Order: sequence, then structure tokens, then C-alpha cells
Amino acid sequence: MANTRRKRHAAAFKAKVALEAVKQTRTLAELARTFQVHPVQISQWKKQLLDGAESLFADGRRREHDQSEALQAELYQQIGRLNMEVEWLKKKLPAAADLKRPLVEPEHPHLSIRRQCQLLGLSRST
Repeated sequence: MANTRRKRHAAAFKAKVALEAVKQTRTLAELARTFQVHPVQISQWKKQLLDGAESLFADGRRREHDQSEALQAELYQQIGRLNMEVEWLKKKLPAAADLKRPLVEPEHPHLSIRRQCQLLGLSRST
């Protein structure tokens, strides 16, 4: 039994052969001899090319634009909510610096002391 491995053709090669078939300047038999590919395979590639041609001209940019607008709207909503929560928190905080000072966590993993003081309305020197 002969060891016959399937040929793997590059996408560029398939596109080239399929385009030649679409042009119809030569018969499938001539193309098969030229490119050393079975005529049925050329017909399949031609069909794939013609079926997928519509997607080449589909407006994918519109979908991306809609997705980016939705993401942007969601982010603006989140920013607005966070701003409102910070303002509410500032109203509820005690006015005296002595009462705010214990709220600063020097070892906080994400907020620096500077940012904590800004959020509490304290100067860092106090």
C-alpha cells in the first residue's frame, strides 16, 4: 500500500486557483493540469470563494462602532455612579480632621496614602 499523504495547500494558493476558476478564461481541466489539483477540488474552492465574497464587503466597521459606543456609554454610566458615590461619601464624613485621620490605611494594597487623603478631604501633612 502506497503512503499517500494529503496535500495541504496554503490559503493564498487556494485563492489564486479559485480566482482563476471564477475568471473562466480556462477550463477546470486546464486549471487542474496547470496547478496539479483535482478539478473537483477547484470547484469546491470556487464555490467557497463565491459564497464568502459577500462577507468581504459586509460593513464590519459599523458593528465595531456600535460595540465601542455601547462600551463607552457603559463606562460613562460607571463614572457617573462612582462620582455620585464619592460625593455622597464626602457628605457623610465627619468634618473634623481628628475623626478622619483614623480612616487612612497606610498599608492599603491599592490606594496610596495621598489618594486616601484626597478622598477624605485631608491634607497629607495632618
